[in-house]
Amino acid sequence: MWRFCLTAFAIVTAATLAHADETAIKLKDAPGHDAVMNNCAACHSLDYIQMNSPFPDRKVWEAEVTKMIKAFGAPIDDEDAKAIVDYLAKNYGSGGPT
Repeated sequence: MWRFCLTAFAIVTAATLAHADETAIKLKDAPGHDAVMNNCAACHSLDYIQMNSPFPDRKVWEAEVTKMIKAFGAPIDDEDAKAIVDYLAKNYGSGGPT
């Protein structure tokens, strides 16, 4: 029983410490934000957007969103896909505001 308790404590402690290192990602509040949060954040961390910014231009963001839909099967409708690309290009793209 003692070993079980010690093992359980170690697992809970490790999980807590791992979670404590996570930083909440806050994306810019702009048109399209909700589409990104409702679609992109469902499958992966949003830090990819910030890490890659500001390198991609609109064409790169379009290709990324298309890849998520066609290659990975992301269930994103056409309206949301356009909103996501617009949001990313304007706020996290090489041609958008800093």
